Amino acid sequence: MDPNKSASAPPTDWSGEKSSMGQSPPPPPYHDNPVYPQPGQAYPPQGQGYGSPPQYGGAPYGQQPYPGGQQYQGQPVAVAVQPTVYVTQGPLANPVNDYLGYSIFTMLCCCLPLGIAALIYSISTREANHIGDRPRAEENSKTARRLNHAGLGVGIGLFILTVVYYAVIMSR
Repeated sequence: MDPNKSASAPPTDWSGEKSSMGQSPPPPPYHDNPVYPQPGQAYPPQGQGYGSPPQYGGAPYGQQPYPGGQQYQGQPVAVAVQPTVYVTQGPLANPVNDYLGYSIFTMLCCCLPLGIAALIYSISTREANHIGDRPRAEENSKTARRLNHAGLGVGIGLFILTVVYYAVIMSR
């Protein structure tokens, strides 16, 4: 490498002109198509705008004056369009209890089917808390709590029945 030349300098045989490779020729000039008739030749003349409405008996109505005392001229008016604003809710400041730990305990130690249902409602409560939907979070939280209580009751009941059953069997 020559120390007198810069590494970013173009080669000596390079010219500053762009190559024409990959470029297409310019499009052909516009020509009127003589197959279609000109507007005045085959079509009847049409007025601008909507025209007057058809009359259904009675006296015709004149054009109403534009509010402000001026006659409406039909001039185009600039319309300002504002961008759409989407308002999203954030997580709740005071989230509703989701009973997730209680649901996992109920599922593993007491009653599997009710524990799974309670776990699903607990996760739904957590998602509703995250998106800021308090009514849905409260409803799912109550359902999860009820399912957990029912699962715990079923688990305790089965445990008591099992203890009584073994006590009766062992006493014989």
